[in-house]
Amino acid sequence: MSHNEDVLHRLKTIEGHLRGVIRMVEADAYCIDVIRQIQAIQAALNKVSTQILEDHLRSCVTTAIRSADEKERERVLREIAEVFEMSTKV
Repeated sequence: MSHNEDVLHRLKTIEGHLRGVIRMVEADAYCIDVIRQIQAIQAALNKVSTQILEDHLRSCVTTAIRSADEKERERVLREIAEVFEMSTKV
């Protein structure tokens, strides 16, 4: 399975879990059970995000850092810093 296929498979699985949580809320399921399912979805999304970031670091960032273009190197480093900054705000 390619990297993109794996990511898509994980996202579709997460989508299914989210639909399940929606059904739980519609059925007035026990709050703690709903929260546990939401936490599982968040963990799965974090895993996908990590996979995508690792791929980006191996490909785009590595290419930019090896580049002679200083502006491109600064741009990708700024992007990475912004991603980490946003992760602390969530």
